[in-house]
Amino acid sequence: MQGLQAAKEKASGLFANKPLLFKNAQYENFHVEQKGYDQMYDGEDLETPPSPDRPPPRQIDKYVRPECPCLSARYTVALLACFGFSIMFGMRCNMSMAKLKMVGKHNESAGEHTETPFNWTVEVESSIDSSYFAGYLITQVPGGFFASMYPANKIFGAAIVASCLFNMAIPGAMSIGPAAVVMLKVAQGFVEGVTYPSCHGIWRVWAPPLERSRLATLAFCGTYAGIVIGMPLSGLLTDFISWQTPFYFYGVSGVIWYFAWLWLVFEKPSKHPSISGKELTYIEQSLGTAAQAAMPGFWNTPWKAFATSPPVYAIIVANFCRTWNFCLLVIFQSAYFSTRFNMKITESGFVGAIPHLIMTSLVPIGGMMADYLRKNNIMSTTNVRKLFNCGGFGLEAFFFVLTAYADNKYVATIELTLGVACSGFAISGYNVNHLDIAPRYASILMGLSNGIGTIAGFIVPIVIDYMTQDKENLEKAITEWRAVFLVGATVHFIGITFYAIFASGELQPWAEPTPPYESPMKSLDNETTFTQEPSAPLKGTDAPAYGAIAAPPPRPPAPQEHVPNNPFVSGAFYQAEPVQPPAQEYQEPSEDGTY
Repeated sequence: MQGLQAAKEKASGLFANKPLLFKNAQYENFHVEQKGYDQMYDGEDLETPPSPDRPPPRQIDKYVRPECPCLSARYTVALLACFGFSIMFGMRCNMSMAKLKMVGKHNESAGEHTETPFNWTVEVESSIDSSYFAGYLITQVPGGFFASMYPANKIFGAAIVASCLFNMAIPGAMSIGPAAVVMLKVAQGFVEGVTYPSCHGIWRVWAPPLERSRLATLAFCGTYAGIVIGMPLSGLLTDFISWQTPFYFYGVSGVIWYFAWLWLVFEKPSKHPSISGKELTYIEQSLGTAAQAAMPGFWNTPWKAFATSPPVYAIIVANFCRTWNFCLLVIFQSAYFSTRFNMKITESGFVGAIPHLIMTSLVPIGGMMADYLRKNNIMSTTNVRKLFNCGGFGLEAFFFVLTAYADNKYVATIELTLGVACSGFAISGYNVNHLDIAPRYASILMGLSNGIGTIAGFIVPIVIDYMTQDKENLEKAITEWRAVFLVGATVHFIGITFYAIFASGELQPWAEPTPPYESPMKSLDNETTFTQEPSAPLKGTDAPAYGAIAAPPPRPPAPQEHVPNNPFVSGAFYQAEPVQPPAQEYQEPSEDGTY
């Protein structure tokens, strides 16, 4: 024992006197490249595993992470897209509200008289109202291709900020003349025409299939929130400051939004530097390989399939009908209340915002209901789309008929509010249907349907201005506005019938790309020997030779006998002689060790 104790003391002294004994020991160092936010931490971040496509953090990301508290990355995209649409559609209210003061009229019943800095005729007003949609129509289909060839998030952001800059230039253009205003409105429509197709391009890579309705409707409800805020806000700014103020206010708001968009939104989940590993895996596994497929060009887009597909026509017709009534409300709702019930500008702005306020809350609720019905297999996707689209259109048309015969402003407000609010359910129908029938071509189909639907936006101002020319005679005005709402109800009933018959929520056979390695070959289903009929004897010429693999030699005929537990082949595929001797029962070895 004393010897053992002495050895311990000796060892302790040895290491105590040489504390740096292993300082110069050589070890092999393994270097693992870190990307994204892993570059900023020494330890491994289990929630954010490195991804080959994930870029290193930008300079600003080193100080503030690009994420919204309490929001996942995909819902941050949806929320900011909602704000973007809100600004875009709020700008559309600037002209309709400011025009009541810019080309003001004397309203004897309300005791209101506004100055008329611009003496515009009905034809000039119609030209300015329609000019936006002329530009909007041009870029719909090209916008779908741009969104498939370039990052859709950048196209969406650039379009809105450019429109905001044009919006701030409109007051100056008015001092030049109506032609300058028309040119700016055409430019606004031109850049905004790519927003809807590019938004579908964003959801192609960001939205899991069972969350498409929820995310898309959350983004699109910004269109109605923009009207809710835009109408009363434009009226207040016009009444209490000047008619130029709304244009400047929304222009500056759009520039501020654009910086937030650049900071928080990325092309796809794998390029987001701070997305959680759990969310990244969930999105990519939900989408599968379809989202990673190469996007189509102009010449390999199935245009013939588009032109012969009834579900595509159903979406186009629904878009046209919805655009007709949407433009009717956005452009002429304030004029209806002002002319029909002698409301002041501010009052008509607030009253006109009420229907869209209710609809803004119902649009995301409708999206969640649609996803719930699909996720729990209560209804098929086709029936869900038809239910929400036809139900929303039908209720709005019904309340339009009631509004046409309303004699009281409070009754008219209630009826119009209920009708417009119920139409919010239709957004979970036709407006996300592109992602159901052809997710790969969703942005192109959105541009196509929205482009044709925009023709309604081009026609509506001309038609309504022509139908409501007599604004001074109240009796004639009542008859004119009644006809306006009855026409709107009729348009919706046509859309209901067409969509109910031809719409579909199933993936179309032309919607999936053909893998490159299959294109030069015939289908393997008709060539491979393993899918031939059991009764057909195998011939040497039946086996195709691919590459360096030659066809097998002919086999001798064999009797047609049934092979147990194999419904695909018969005894003709096998040689008569066994490959190995049949199994024998266990035998005891003989004395010499043999069996």
